[in-house]
Amino acid sequence: MNEIKAMENPNKFSDPLFVTLVASICCLLWGSAYPFIKLGYSAFDILAEDIPSKFVFAGYRFILAGLLLLFLFRVISKRKFELSGRQFSSLILLGLFQTGLQYLFFYVGVANTTGVKGSIMNATTTFFSVVLAHFLYKNDKLSKNKIAGCLLGFIGVIIVNFHSNLLEFSFSLTGEGFVIIAALIFSITAIYAKHLTGSIDVLVITGVSLLVGGLGLTILGLLLGGRVTHFTLESTGILIYLVLLSSAAFCLWNLLLKYNKVGKVSVYNFLIPVFGALLSALFLGETILEFKNLVALLFVSIGIYMVNRVTSSKFFPNEWGPPT
Repeated sequence: MNEIKAMENPNKFSDPLFVTLVASICCLLWGSAYPFIKLGYSAFDILAEDIPSKFVFAGYRFILAGLLLLFLFRVISKRKFELSGRQFSSLILLGLFQTGLQYLFFYVGVANTTGVKGSIMNATTTFFSVVLAHFLYKNDKLSKNKIAGCLLGFIGVIIVNFHSNLLEFSFSLTGEGFVIIAALIFSITAIYAKHLTGSIDVLVITGVSLLVGGLGLTILGLLLGGRVTHFTLESTGILIYLVLLSSAAFCLWNLLLKYNKVGKVSVYNFLIPVFGALLSALFLGETILEFKNLVALLFVSIGIYMVNRVTSSKFFPNEWGPPT
């Protein structure tokens, strides 16, 4: 198994404190994408209803992120890409679904619902991941602590996104439905990516996945009439930041999935909307220390603790080790 030892230390990436730190950093980076994508739309003059141009913008971001990771793999490992036909087709499939199809549903869904509801619906990623892991892995079963922790985390997401329109029930397939479908696709493909880490370097998996998905989004956006042409120092800087955060967050997340149970890692997804709300307030000039934000962070933190708490070695053997 070819691995880049300098980046992948199984002992580190299965240590509880290190997992908490790295997962939190990933979620902080993804959370920062919320305000920076909005700033990017403004800097590139992309209108809210211009979905095709949003596809192109996301495509550029993921193409560059994928190329960066593949370049790093080549520089760090000093090895050529050696993939069998089956491995290469698996990565193509992963990229088309995890990056391409997932973001297609996500962008269309968000455009047809409110930001509040979209953020809450997207948090269902954790539930899908935990339930799927229960059926796929013998040592990643559902437990009372895991269920309670997920519910607390979800409540935290609702609190940080609470708005009066939540009291008005409405649901549309192309709105909230598409966001939920995107969450389901991400959960399934994350587990598939975890499976691929057994035989392919994580940098290659993440790089090819982002590159292929980015190409798919770009081509689709261009065919639908989308354009991203207003390149300035500001807009280019925002795009570069989004490229860097995508590269780092997706790569580190896949490393965590490689060495840990899906349920242990996926619960940190609840931090993304919390960090997103806090950072949006910071960068978009809103009040950051709102009481609801602090309460939401408390609920999510307690939920993460409950999911990761070791209750009994008898029922949870090798709690932080790789799945059998």
